Amino acid sequence: MRKWKHDIGLESRMLLTMFLLGAVYIFFLIFLAASGVEPMFILFFAGIMMFIQYYYSDKMVLWTSGARIVSAREEPELHEIVTRLCAIADITVPKIAIMNTMMPNAFATGRNQKNAVVAVTTGLMQRLDREELEAVLGHELTHIKNRDMMVLTIASFLSTVAFFIVRYALYFGGGGNRKGNAGLILVWIVSMIVWIVSFLLIRALSRYREFSADRGAAIITGKPSKLASALMKISGMMQRVPSDDLRKVEGMNAFFIIPAISGSSIMQLLSTHPSTEKRLAALEKLEREIEM
Repeated sequence: MRKWKHDIGLESRMLLTMFLLGAVYIFFLIFLAASGVEPMFILFFAGIMMFIQYYYSDKMVLWTSGARIVSAREEPELHEIVTRLCAIADITVPKIAIMNTMMPNAFATGRNQKNAVVAVTTGLMQRLDREELEAVLGHELTHIKNRDMMVLTIASFLSTVAFFIVRYALYFGGGGNRKGNAGLILVWIVSMIVWIVSFLLIRALSRYREFSADRGAAIITGKPSKLASALMKISGMMQRVPSDDLRKVEGMNAFFIIPAISGSSIMQLLSTHPSTEKRLAALEKLEREIEM
């Protein structure tokens, strides 16, 4: 695998985000213990939800997206590209799927390399040239190599717990004495704050990992400019996809290389992906690094 200097700034931001997320969660657990709350049932329920998401994410994503696993006989060129890139990246070749839609996009899912799936849409294959397609696949394979599904699932666990505590307090907190209700309201407020802060931190972590996957694609292919070209094509074509088609796949935004609906500049704080402009700037910097 091609190597050059690590992006210390990006890695530091990811570590800081994970540290802050851990600090928020530790505070939340201490607060629950001090408040006399017994969240074992909620922890157990949230754990089951995370277990299902973690172990069956690949099947759920394929089912919801309508993507279909294809063999090497059906798509020999696609399999050849993925196999060669996996050899460079030193990872196990994942399953390969195709999503039948004119919207140009790609995604990867799965809890580890052995259970991973990388998928591309028919629209992407038709609109990108071979080197651009390789760059996009390199991005998705980096997500697999970096175990991003596992990282984000673990990071979101206590955020999910906080969410269920809020729901529990809303639906089942009507009875009890005044003192008990006051305590329940306090737990509800703190849980809501933890959920909001966690949500924002997880979104930031997700955006940093997109930058990391872009960098990985540049390392694997040695051609950051090709990923930049692909991103410009995809983002430009996304504007011409009918709004009905975009809404059908809006729930897949976290998986796609570029969200189907990007939102306003204010909403970028809530986005799972950095803006295309920021990604292009980072890729331009990588291009200069390679040439040095």
